[in-house]
Amino acid sequence: MLKSLTRAVSIAARLTNKATTSASVSHAAEPLVRSALCAPTSATIRPFTRSIWMMCGKNDNRLLTTKHTVPSCGCGGLHTEGDKAFVEFLSEEIKEEKKIQKSKALPKMSGGWELELNGTEAKLTRSISGEKVTVTFNVNNSIPPNMEEEPEQGQKAEENEPDVVSTPNFVIELTKQGAKNSLVFDCHFPEDEISHGEGEEESDIFTIREVSFQPEGEEDWKETSYTLNTDSLDWALYDHLMDFLADRGVDNTFADELIELSTALEHQEYIKFLEDLNGFIKCQ
Repeated sequence: MLKSLTRAVSIAARLTNKATTSASVSHAAEPLVRSALCAPTSATIRPFTRSIWMMCGKNDNRLLTTKHTVPSCGCGGLHTEGDKAFVEFLSEEIKEEKKIQKSKALPKMSGGWELELNGTEAKLTRSISGEKVTVTFNVNNSIPPNMEEEPEQGQKAEENEPDVVSTPNFVIELTKQGAKNSLVFDCHFPEDEISHGEGEEESDIFTIREVSFQPEGEEDWKETSYTLNTDSLDWALYDHLMDFLADRGVDNTFADELIELSTALEHQEYIKFLEDLNGFIKCQ
């Protein structure tokens, strides 16, 4: 009788432990299942991409199902099936980008501007009646973000893709003979002013954000120099500043040409980056 009672108690304890363990596992797995069900898709978290692979829907499953292998050459680097698929993708991407590249030569600026390049930085200089005008810009981070939109019915996805246009911030430095400091303008392209349709009254496609006097040739602005912010500036004074720049060749025509130049330079640097990345993956 005692043995039977002991065995019954033992069995009941084992069943209770098993049920508790099962419930714990189920409870622990619940957040994972909920996370998988609620995880945002790439379309909701990934912004506009210039990748041909994404734009044309050429998703290569080899990038998702790769197996690691040991190095196969004497370069000392790791080479995998994923690396091979990556190289093939980059080679195709480079070909496609070169197809849409208008010209290997950068467009020229009208008005006698001289161009000097230092990697992604460009400097335009012009002298007029004893004054020197220098415009400097950098193509890094100059592509405005643009979320992909769903193509309309009957429209192909690639037809819906917006053009990639580089609209960099730029700094204008004006120097005069005998002047102690340079007059410096910090300018940018507002997104809603980049283009204007036919019949619309032409407006300035760039705006002045800040104006300051700075030591000539200084790359960084001095924090101790007074800086005029145009957000709360009297419009009459602002218009005079814009006219002052236009008289020295910095007007809408110049701004349009600067966008064209910057877009070509940015695309040139992008292709070079892809080629360098391709060579690095191949260990060349």
